[in-house]
Amino acid sequence: MKRKLCMAMFLVLAALKAASQQYAPEWESLDQRETPAWWKDAKFGIFIHWGPYAVPAYAPVDEVEGVYEKYAEHYENRLLQKNELFLKHHTRHFGENFTYQDFAPMFKAEHFNPDKWAELFRKSGAKYVVLTSKHHDGFCLWPSAQSPRWNSVAIGPHRDLAGELTEAVRKQGLRMGFYYSLLEWSHPLYTEATLDQWVDQHMLPQMKDLVTRYRPEVIFSDGEWDYTSDKLKSEAFLAWLYNESPVKETVVANDRWGSETRSKHGDYYTTEYNLVHNQEGIGAAAAHPWEESRGIGTSYGYNRFETTDHYYTSKQLVDLLIEKVSNGGNLLLNIGPKADGLIPVIMQERLLDIGEWLQVNGEAIYGTSAWEKRPHESNGQTIFYTLKGDDVYVICTKWPEKPFTIKGIGKGGRVRMLGTEVKVKAAYRNNTLTITPPAIHPGNMPCNYAWVFKVEHGR
Repeated sequence: MKRKLCMAMFLVLAALKAASQQYAPEWESLDQRETPAWWKDAKFGIFIHWGPYAVPAYAPVDEVEGVYEKYAEHYENRLLQKNELFLKHHTRHFGENFTYQDFAPMFKAEHFNPDKWAELFRKSGAKYVVLTSKHHDGFCLWPSAQSPRWNSVAIGPHRDLAGELTEAVRKQGLRMGFYYSLLEWSHPLYTEATLDQWVDQHMLPQMKDLVTRYRPEVIFSDGEWDYTSDKLKSEAFLAWLYNESPVKETVVANDRWGSETRSKHGDYYTTEYNLVHNQEGIGAAAAHPWEESRGIGTSYGYNRFETTDHYYTSKQLVDLLIEKVSNGGNLLLNIGPKADGLIPVIMQERLLDIGEWLQVNGEAIYGTSAWEKRPHESNGQTIFYTLKGDDVYVICTKWPEKPFTIKGIGKGGRVRMLGTEVKVKAAYRNNTLTITPPAIHPGNMPCNYAWVFKVEHGR
């Protein structure tokens, strides 16, 4: 009897365990997971690229045409590739015998104040933060056992940068996430011959340590292009992440898990400086969650050679956010702090300007979706649309000087302008809404850059 009871209990426990393993380590199963609602509602996040590459802080900005050539965080690889512009700069300023690894002691982060950073991010209106825990140079911003001498606690700042920022970000009520590179340019195990060792002894345990230690709710993987997802054992990691990890209910993972996975697998798809590796599933008609990332300037990592000509203005950044959200996406806007831990003032200014706009108009951004009936202008689009419930938000990135019409909108209720009590005239006829902008002058404009008209029950 006792033996039968034990067997019954074993079977029950086995069944419970099987039930908890909701996702199998294969894309067909993993792709069934619903992207957590918090991420789809958040719309705006802050990306941070920070590491030893912030010491040289160099990439050519005017001498090259390609996007990737302007990435300062690729400094080490450009040296390994013997790129003429990078080698010339490096030899002139650091000498022929100075290696990339010699930058690590100079990456001191002596003025890094995580609470100040997190407060800035909250004021920007962002809802989540994604820090580069480890870029392609392999340098970790936490005390990784797999990189015992190549991390921010062992050398340079001698601080757990990832841990400190995670704590500060959460105190501000924001979600925390990490970027993680699946490759390392200089690691001896990162070769085709030793790839299994790389994955089993380095990459997978390092990622699991990052997740269990800090409980990030975004995993932005990258550096996936050399090998397929089966060789990188990405499906096994994601099954663990979704079934067993401490953030299994809320974590969101992107689409960069193997050379074949972009815009095909993952909780959300990614674009980068508007570069799309696989157009299917991303864009104006996208049904799958997606996100655009880019820097305020031409690089993710800090580039001291960028000028104001290379930086987006606050107006351009607000318009960018509007354009991405109106097409169903999120915007992950990157900042590149300096090696001393200070965020360049121009980047702070841009973030604060976005935050001021969102304080007035966030209702038209957060928790919205693309309006399925939205009109599209072929060129020079200045009117965008979002939807929340049955309410349609009409976002004008250029102040409308005269009445304008919207076709296909329902005969809704009141039309009002966010941020002001000034009445808005609206008329509905033949399935077309005509909005007459109120008489507002610069002195009583509710905000800068873009203006929102809310059409109640306009869906």
